[in-house]
Amino acid sequence: MSVTHEVGTALAEGRPVVGLESTIFSHLGLPSPANVDALDRCLAAVRATGAVPAITAVLDGVARVGLEPTEHDRILGPAHKTADRDLPVALAQSWEVGATTVSASLRLCAAAGVQVFATGGIGGVHHGAEISGDVSADLPTIAKLPVVTVCAGAKSFLDLGRTIEWFETHGVPVLGWRTEMFPAFYAPASPFPVAHRVETADQVADIVGCQRTLGQLGGVIVAAPIPAEHALDWDELEAARRRALAEADSQGLAGPAVTPFVLGRLGDATGGRSIPANLALAENNARIGAEIAWALACDPRHTRGE
Repeated sequence: MSVTHEVGTALAEGRPVVGLESTIFSHLGLPSPANVDALDRCLAAVRATGAVPAITAVLDGVARVGLEPTEHDRILGPAHKTADRDLPVALAQSWEVGATTVSASLRLCAAAGVQVFATGGIGGVHHGAEISGDVSADLPTIAKLPVVTVCAGAKSFLDLGRTIEWFETHGVPVLGWRTEMFPAFYAPASPFPVAHRVETADQVADIVGCQRTLGQLGGVIVAAPIPAEHALDWDELEAARRRALAEADSQGLAGPAVTPFVLGRLGDATGGRSIPANLALAENNARIGAEIAWALACDPRHTRGE
């Protein structure tokens, strides 16, 4: 694993660092030029607070935490989708460009000592998982690793109720950022409540500090609603989701192939409004992640690991 000088120095000095995945910036995430816009906005949102962004990726068979500006173009194009399970293969086989998903990004953040990771929406429990067993690798990785994940909830086409239940079963605190309802990616609220609401980054840091004091070494979810001016309607999304999943099923799609297919259909159904929404929520999560990273950097309970 290679950590850039900027990220490594910030970590050594106890300054805030925010991990960012690379999948959203690659051709696997947003279409060009929206992916470039997403990269610029997320980096700017983190740096505006004085925190340091750390994009995770695999380049030329090396796991990277932080990229130099001259390397950004490499993650904006074609790449291998790289989840946590794929990291050993990507390194052993020297993949040229591996775009890290949530699970792989969390693994690299935890290994480097990055305390906060910001993304768009996490994976979750898929509808019909009781038959297919289709549960995103994001969930167990979040539960196992001591990183705060800031997200706009889970992607709206997932089984959000069962996703929240999964987190409860596995002891992952789900904190609603100024909301009582679990966000649904493009929609600011789903019908499912969260157990706890937080108002500030300091409150998140307090919870993480107490979590560590108790010896609980897993992650925390901070679920932040998409900014209201960019939000889409839950009922509209739910109707589009049902149609998209039925179409995916009729085409025999399963596993990782379902997510990009459904997101594409949701984009079509919303008349392209999903792309500006995606940009807005990613930028918002990066900003909130930076605020939390600052609060954690100033929390002696957390930095001492007491």
